[in-house]
Amino acid sequence: MDNDRRETGAQNRYSSAPFFSHGMFKPMPDSSARKILVTSALPYANGSLHLGHLLEMVQTDIWVRFQKSRGNDCLYVCADDAHGTAIMLTAEKLGISPEEQIARIKAEHERDAAGFHIGFDNYYSTHSEENRNWSEEIYRRLKANGHIASRAIVQAFDPEKELFLADRFIKGTCPRCKTPDQYGDNCEACGATYTPADLIDPVSAISGARPVQKESTHFFFTLPALADMLKAWIGSGTLQPQIANKLREWTDAGLQEWDISRDAPYFGFEIPGEPGKFFYVWLDAPIGYIASFQNYCQRSGRDFDSYWQADANAELYHFIGKDIINFHGLFWPAMLHSAGLRTPTAIYAHGFLTVNGTKMSKSRGTFIKAGTYLEHLDAEYLRYYFAAKLSAAVDDIDLNLEDFVQRVNADVVGKIVNIASRCAGFLRKGFDNTTAGNCAEPALLQAFLDEGEAIARAYEEREFSKAIRAIVALADRANQYIDDKKPWVLAKEGGREQEVHAVCSMGINLFRVLMTYLKPVLPAMADRSEAFLQCSLDWTALDGPLLAHQLAPFQPLLTRVDPGAVESMLDASAEQAKTGLA
Repeated sequence: MDNDRRETGAQNRYSSAPFFSHGMFKPMPDSSARKILVTSALPYANGSLHLGHLLEMVQTDIWVRFQKSRGNDCLYVCADDAHGTAIMLTAEKLGISPEEQIARIKAEHERDAAGFHIGFDNYYSTHSEENRNWSEEIYRRLKANGHIASRAIVQAFDPEKELFLADRFIKGTCPRCKTPDQYGDNCEACGATYTPADLIDPVSAISGARPVQKESTHFFFTLPALADMLKAWIGSGTLQPQIANKLREWTDAGLQEWDISRDAPYFGFEIPGEPGKFFYVWLDAPIGYIASFQNYCQRSGRDFDSYWQADANAELYHFIGKDIINFHGLFWPAMLHSAGLRTPTAIYAHGFLTVNGTKMSKSRGTFIKAGTYLEHLDAEYLRYYFAAKLSAAVDDIDLNLEDFVQRVNADVVGKIVNIASRCAGFLRKGFDNTTAGNCAEPALLQAFLDEGEAIARAYEEREFSKAIRAIVALADRANQYIDDKKPWVLAKEGGREQEVHAVCSMGINLFRVLMTYLKPVLPAMADRSEAFLQCSLDWTALDGPLLAHQLAPFQPLLTRVDPGAVESMLDASAEQAKTGLA
């Protein structure tokens, strides 16, 4: 991303309140708090969250928690994407209403997200009155601006179920390699792409009936009319370079009108004035960002207009997967622009998640549901590992489970927790859990604080792996300091209690800085550390070392990853796949 563009309107954004405002420690320049709204893509309300969803939620949550720790006014909203034919058919199969289906899935999604410490300020649903009102209002504005067209199209129709069929609901024999039971748009055996009309012996995947061709009037968003606006938007620095280049392929090839309607029966919002015609799920899904935030504003008293109107002074960021960039990078900004609303400050896309180097697989047990993971492993193991792998690029992320165990155990438990645990024992035994009254190594502590701005910049730019490397390097320095001073040797020598006190107090102060830097990644471990340290770990709270400070009794902050628990998780995931529960 263009760094100059990203800095617009946010001078000195890496600065915050002073770390230390007195004595030997250098103060940091102050800056006014930013007002930020952040979203991540809406999970579909037709199945459980899996680790691919969690990659995005964790990435977003870390960034939001960092902003809040720096003193910025940052809000994170999301929702379930709750419309479409698939949800309607699932509910029918289960013998429940679509409303019951989406309520059941939403409760599960909220439970699993909370289990991973995802700190939504609001989690809502696209099946809401706020979303209905905004979908209708934006549609009316687009229509008034001449950006809605209608025409008759011919589609595959299931004569038994009496509904039009999307390509994925049609199956048949591949016209190229003759493999049976392939979907209507591509062959999973040979990779050929085609239309449903090309299939040999096509049938409805819903009823088994042979589809017929039927005409229907559909409504279209006239995307080509906004081509100039989109070209300027793509070139504005709002997007990562790889994403901007991908979107230019579409604009250079010539934009096509976007079909935004579906025919009854359909679970969604009916288009105003068009009986039996419904908004396509991808029209109202991103509008769900607006609806979720409006719901939050109604409950909290926030000023909605200062975030979403064309002259809004707040920053707006969308975190999404690279597979849905056409919706967020073309259709969404064009809709917002035509409707007189603001466009995003930036869109941040990430790659896919692989497990042990390959695509997630149900048969190998590597298609892991969020709930299944939480039954076997601590959420913060995965938060840390994702952070250690994530960058600002759109590259895929691999969850190598052997490396996962080794890295978490070595870095978090072996290095960072080790600092607190080895020092806390001496302070408890000989010094009533109280730190020394002076700072033994002010230059070392200042060196740790001086790294804060580079770490903050890495967080801001979503270079989480760079931040983690810097933090772990500091942990190595802290452990080396303790190893060099050898308080366990000093404690055995008479008359050297003051040195033991000074060294272990220094270790605790270094640990405090490290956990402040790590709090966006490990919020639960940070909470336990705050209880031990008896102080806040917010970035803005580093206003002086803990001198003559009472600590609480030390409790374990995080245990080592058990490789056996990882195997049990894989076994459980594979078993779910066999029983059809994955």
